[in-house]
Amino acid sequence: MTAIDPKTFETNIQLTWCPGCGNYGIWMALKSAILKLGIPSHKVVVVYGVGCHGNMRDWMGVYGVEELHGRAIPFAQGVKMSNTDLTVIAVVGDGDSMGEGGNHFIHAAKRNPNITVLVHDNQVYGLTTGQAAPTAQKGFVTKSTPTGVIDEPINPVSLALTVGGTFAARSFAGDIPHLSETIATAITHKGFSVVDVLQPCVTFDKIHTYQWYRDRIYKLDASYDAKDKKIAREKMFEWGEKIPVGVIYQETKPTSEEIEGALEHGPLYGQSLDFQKREELLSIFR
Repeated sequence: MTAIDPKTFETNIQLTWCPGCGNYGIWMALKSAILKLGIPSHKVVVVYGVGCHGNMRDWMGVYGVEELHGRAIPFAQGVKMSNTDLTVIAVVGDGDSMGEGGNHFIHAAKRNPNITVLVHDNQVYGLTTGQAAPTAQKGFVTKSTPTGVIDEPINPVSLALTVGGTFAARSFAGDIPHLSETIATAITHKGFSVVDVLQPCVTFDKIHTYQWYRDRIYKLDASYDAKDKKIAREKMFEWGEKIPVGVIYQETKPTSEEIEGALEHGPLYGQSLDFQKREELLSIFR
């Protein structure tokens, strides 16, 4: 494997996240995972949603685009469809992907494209100053829920598994080595891989702090069978005094790129345009 210079991923733009933000850990873990896998920067495309996490676009020296709110995942699918040789990663927020983009998340998981989705799960809309996100726990007091959240939270790991995702994991922004390893495993997985990253928001969430998570998190060990869907369903709902992190579920299925007829002859970017077939297709709509 060819060694990659870490400076390849650096930019000259100053970081602007709040001091102590969990985004720093996710950013460092993502760079570490790409370096560990030896993927050249020109072979990586990261698609960002709208939110504090989206500012990472300025500090990752790879191809990237910040999409419309909630639309990062379908754009990432399009990138992968156009060039299957690329490593495509969607960096999204819990509000961005579970709220505005919830429908896109569901149908992407169902189709199983070979992309990786990193969910910044801090239970709040940090960019708009701390309203409750769809992952916010019941009773959580925020600017938009002054008497506490009254509905049940969306569980990104559970949602991914329920609608057909083939890889679901959870990790913690305060444990960069574990998060980096989890991200690397997700990237190498062939199919739709989701990593729910537990991320403290030090400015707008004074409850779920780094210490709060450290007091509760435990790592799944080698005895855990991530291929057992029944056990996975039990693990993904553990929350409270004990919160498991690691690969919770993984299975192998054909990816959407493998069964897509348009890719029968290779990536779209390498296919020549057949004008006769184009005219035949257009004639249907005339």
